[in-house]
Amino acid sequence: MSHPLPISPPEGAPRRLMLIDAFKAVASQLIVLHHLAFYGPMSDWTHRLVPDLVAWFSQDARMAVQVFLVVAGFLAARSLAPNGVLAPTLSPARLLWQRYARIALPYTAALLVAMLCTELARQWMEHDSLPERAEFWPFVWHALLLHTLLDVGSLSAGVWYVAIDFQLYALLLGLLWISRGVRGPWPQVLVAVGVLASLFHFNLDADWDAWALYFFGAYGMGVLSGWATRNPAAWREGRWPMAALLALVFLALALDFRARIALALVVSAVLAAAQLHGWLTTWPRGRAVAYLGRISYSVFLLNFPVALVVNALFTRYGSADPLVQTLGVLLAWLACNLAGAAFHHAVEQPLSRLGRSPRPAFSAPVPAAVPVPPGSSTP
Repeated sequence: MSHPLPISPPEGAPRRLMLIDAFKAVASQLIVLHHLAFYGPMSDWTHRLVPDLVAWFSQDARMAVQVFLVVAGFLAARSLAPNGVLAPTLSPARLLWQRYARIALPYTAALLVAMLCTELARQWMEHDSLPERAEFWPFVWHALLLHTLLDVGSLSAGVWYVAIDFQLYALLLGLLWISRGVRGPWPQVLVAVGVLASLFHFNLDADWDAWALYFFGAYGMGVLSGWATRNPAAWREGRWPMAALLALVFLALALDFRARIALALVVSAVLAAAQLHGWLTTWPRGRAVAYLGRISYSVFLLNFPVALVVNALFTRYGSADPLVQTLGVLLAWLACNLAGAAFHHAVEQPLSRLGRSPRPAFSAPVPAAVPVPPGSSTP
């Protein structure tokens, strides 16, 4: 995917966005803990020891997905149209293929691992968290990122996000493409209209949650905050339209408060301030956080099947004791991160390079290389 940032990178080298790494590191760990609390029998035992903590991870920690949505939109703005306009030399079809190759190829490989892990876990336990046995066509629909639209039973927890991420990218790319030859800030206007349509209508109806428009409020806020703060001049020109949009977002929350949208708004504001004031690439420093941010997509993809296997092992061989089962939860958390790190280096990085044009060392990344999953943060 992308290489670690030296303290002083060579001139012209892409620098890591350290705040983005931190957001993804924290959000991915919250998703892992959410899955550990929500699925599998071990968490039922842990609930006896710390009921409030398990309940919070089970119900509230899933809002970390909003962080991924905002970050993806913010990076898409920097990547596809850093000046707010899609460059005429860029091919939308090629960009869409690059996006698909970047996220769907590692994801499809992770699905194969998930199916194997599910069958292995099935040998040791019976539990309602086990997905149904995979068949050919459901796997194909998953690989083509159509499973949410066709209401196909999920082969692994959280894989709906990958399909939604691709839809959001395609929607943004379409808005940029249709406004490419028009004078004026039409891309920003179209994205703002999409944000408001999502917040005032689509996001209020759970029947739309298989479609990008349901999530475009959070994603679009990331896009607009990225454009508005790309430089001081852009901020001077765009601060009043952004203030008007912000007022409408507050109105949407006043009419129907949604904690997930409020979180997305806060994340957007933090990213905007960080970019405008220059600390997006400098804070927080830390190799561990940067590394967890880099491997976050692989951890996201593999955490559920790995946790299933650990759950099955402790169900079959562990004693019926809350402390023993809680130890299983902690071991599963560690195993999810180790498996994600191995998958990142052995599978995600090689596969995600397919379909991308080669580029010289230390040159700017190709436009589709940035806003991808929870796993990349070079500008």
